[in-house]
Amino acid sequence: MLVAAGVTLAQTVPDATVPDTGLNIPSNLQIFGKLDPNVRKPTAIVNGTVITGTDVDQRMALIITANQFKLKPEEEDQLRLTVLRGLIDEALQIQQAKTEDITITSAELDQAFAKVASNFGKTPAEFGPYLRSVGSSTRSIRRQIEGELAWQRYLRRRVEPGINVSDEEVKKVLDALNAAKGTPEFHLREIYVSATPDRLGAVAASLRQAMDDMKTGKAPFDYYARTMSEATTSKDGGELGWVRAAALPTELAAAAAEMQVGQLAGPIEVPGGFSILYLQDKRTVLGADPRGARLSLKQIKVAFPAGTTQEQTQQRAAAFAKTLQSISGCGSVAKAAADIGAEVVDNDQLTVRDLPPQLQDMVLKMQVGQATPPFGSPGEGISSLVLCGVTEATAGNLPSAGQIQGQMEQQRVNLRAAKILRDLRRDAIIEYR
Repeated sequence: MLVAAGVTLAQTVPDATVPDTGLNIPSNLQIFGKLDPNVRKPTAIVNGTVITGTDVDQRMALIITANQFKLKPEEEDQLRLTVLRGLIDEALQIQQAKTEDITITSAELDQAFAKVASNFGKTPAEFGPYLRSVGSSTRSIRRQIEGELAWQRYLRRRVEPGINVSDEEVKKVLDALNAAKGTPEFHLREIYVSATPDRLGAVAASLRQAMDDMKTGKAPFDYYARTMSEATTSKDGGELGWVRAAALPTELAAAAAEMQVGQLAGPIEVPGGFSILYLQDKRTVLGADPRGARLSLKQIKVAFPAGTTQEQTQQRAAAFAKTLQSISGCGSVAKAAADIGAEVVDNDQLTVRDLPPQLQDMVLKMQVGQATPPFGSPGEGISSLVLCGVTEATAGNLPSAGQIQGQMEQQRVNLRAAKILRDLRRDAIIEYR
C-alpha cells in the first residue's frame, strides 16, 4: 500500500519540482519527529459525538462480510482508516441535520432496517443475530441508516430549493447528445494515485500489485477505489458513470477505446500520477445497444457430488463437452441432458448485460442453437448456455428535457453537498484517543 508507517527523525526529502499548492512549503524540507499511526487510536470524539473502536470494528466487519473481502493485515489497517473517516462524516452529517431540527423516527429506522435485512435475505428478527455472528451489530446498521436519511432530508430542505437549471442549459445538453449520436460511450470506474517524479516507480509497482490482487480475487476494485484512490470518486468506489472519449484525458480515452467489458487497464500514466481503469460497460450514444438484447437461454448444468476426485471431475467434464458437440438446437437439449444426468434451466428474461463479462462477448457472437464452451468450477459444477433466441435491442431514445433537467439538478446537489461536507470537516473539533 502507499501509506508509510513511520518517518524517521529529520528525514530529508530530495529536491523536486514543488507543485503550486498555495501553501508556504519549502522545496527542500525536513520532517522533525515521527509519524506513528498507532498514536491515534481508531477512537474519536467529533464535536462531542463519541466514535469508539467498537463502532469502527463493527462497521468494518459488515463491509468485509458483504463484499467477501480477503484482506492482508496492512489492507485491514487501511480499511480501518477509511471506515473511521466515514464514521466521522456520518457524525457530522447527523449533527448538521439536527441544526435544522431534522430527526429520524424509530418507525423510519425500523422500515429502512427491514429493507436492508431483505437485501441479505433475512427478516428483521433474523438480521440482528446474523449481524452479531459476523462481528457487526444492529446499532451500527441503524446508525448508518440514520446518517443517510438525515443527510438526504437536510439536502432536500436546504440545498435542493436553491438549485436551478435553465431551459437553455437543457437545450445545450440535448444538442450535444444529438451531435454525439453514434459515438462510443464508456461506463468506467477509476483509481487515481498521484506520484511525484521520484515516486513514479514505487507508485506504479503498488498499483500493479493492487491489479494482481483484483484479478486473483483477493480484493475487489471497490476496496482499492475506496482505500487507495485520491480521486473525488473514491467514496463511490471510483464510479465515473457513462463518459465519452472527448470528456476523458487523452491517455484514459486511448485505453478505454481498446478495453473489453470487465477488463482492467493500467497503471496508466497521466499528468501527476497513475490511473487504473475498469470498464463496466460500453455503448454508442443514442445507438442500438447490443448488450441490451434480450436472450432466450437454456442452461445445462452438471454438479459434482462432494468427494468427487480430480480424475472423476475430468472424466465428467470430458463427457459433458462431448455431449455439447451433439446439441443441434434447443429442441435437442432435454435429451442430451438426460443422457448425462444434467439439469436444464430455462430463462427468457436475461439481457446480454446480465451475464458475467466473460460470457457477454461470446454470446454476442453465437448463432441460435449454439452452445457455449463449458464453464464453472469443481465446487459448483460445470455449465453451458444454449442460445435459443435473441430479441435485438432498439436504438436509444433521446432523453426528455425533464430527464436531462433532473440529472443536472442532481449533479449540482451532489457538488453542493460535497462542499458543505468539506466545510463541516474543516470546522469540526475532533479529538483522537
